[in-house]
Amino acid sequence: MNATECIKGRRSIRTFTDEPVSHELLEEIVEVARFAPSWKNTQISRYVAVEGALKQEVADKCFEAWKGNADMVAAAPMVIALTYVKNRSGFERDGSFSTSKEDRWQNFDTGIAAEAFCLAAYERGLGTVILGIFDENKAAEVLNIPDDRGVAAFIVIGHPAVSPEAPKRKEVSELLTFLS
Repeated sequence: MNATECIKGRRSIRTFTDEPVSHELLEEIVEVARFAPSWKNTQISRYVAVEGALKQEVADKCFEAWKGNADMVAAAPMVIALTYVKNRSGFERDGSFSTSKEDRWQNFDTGIAAEAFCLAAYERGLGTVILGIFDENKAAEVLNIPDDRGVAAFIVIGHPAVSPEAPKRKEVSELLTFLS
């Protein structure tokens, strides 16, 4: 599969089979995702794979107010907590911000890493969906995330039980503007 096929073919998958995700396969995916670009090559993204009873605890406590997401996490074979090293992306060595975007570059970099992860998973026959609505403080507590890291998103991952059609996309003319 080439890059265009991978980008156009990947879907957000919300229903998975019971087949587990092998740790070796997950390592292959992270091996690819680690090449995602980042601010000044800071490589702030970290992946925490959660399975079993702890995954159920994540579903129950971190998604308590979002039942649909909680059910999806609970039913999937694995969920990845995409974390990041704080105060590196978008910062100068002296701790000052490099741009007016301040610490928002952390989110930009983890977003790039999340998409690289999802595309690498898709290429290997796995499905993913990125979840951004969760209780960040409870996630850090349940997963024992160190204070120097934040939780950017959860990525539910597994073998797809469905193959959804692509949602309608906007035309290029709506997305692209040429200026001179």
